[in-house]
Amino acid sequence: MKIIWLGHASFFINTGHYRIITDPFDDTPGYPIPDISADLVTVSHDHHDHNAVEHVSGHPRIITSLEKVRFGDVEIFGVPTYHDHCQGRERGDNTVYVFKAEGLIICHLGDLGHIPDSAQLEAIGKVDVLLIPVGGRYTISAQEAVEVIRLIKPRIAIPMHYKTPVCPYPITPLQDFAQHFDEVVKLPFLELSSIEDVLLPEIVVLDYSYI
Repeated sequence: MKIIWLGHASFFINTGHYRIITDPFDDTPGYPIPDISADLVTVSHDHHDHNAVEHVSGHPRIITSLEKVRFGDVEIFGVPTYHDHCQGRERGDNTVYVFKAEGLIICHLGDLGHIPDSAQLEAIGKVDVLLIPVGGRYTISAQEAVEVIRLIKPRIAIPMHYKTPVCPYPITPLQDFAQHFDEVVKLPFLELSSIEDVLLPEIVVLDYSYI
């Protein structure tokens, strides 16, 4: 499995058999819009910087619901959460998506805006790779992201949705999150065949738009 960060909250996940894109963005987050096709696209919530499915070619299946979906050997299901600290009253709902493929479990938190409760954590379940927002303001803060990682206990966590040189949003930079960890590794992309063989530290930072 190969995981590439396209920028903002969007990732390209290639399972070897299927291509998945999470939360495709428009031009507002500042990242270059990739010319890329997919088989599946997940949308965590209906905001323009997360639901720009028109930029994804290949006639993908668009997933916006909570129901469990099977696509060949890929299983995807959603867990309902909120985009804020006040049960969606400020920014609405957010769907966390869990992907199971090639013996690995990937969890994309979308624009999670709060610490998940015990029922939500149980629904998410075991996670190998966690894709987590860390920039605050519109999502959980860097400090809250540290707590979410402690609760979910992934083998690897990949930060997303933070301030970069191209992003105009008033969110915090990666360092505000990374400073909480003793070791952080930066890679152009993450490629895994088995989680048991991973020698990487818990926090892996990916370059954006490595396409």
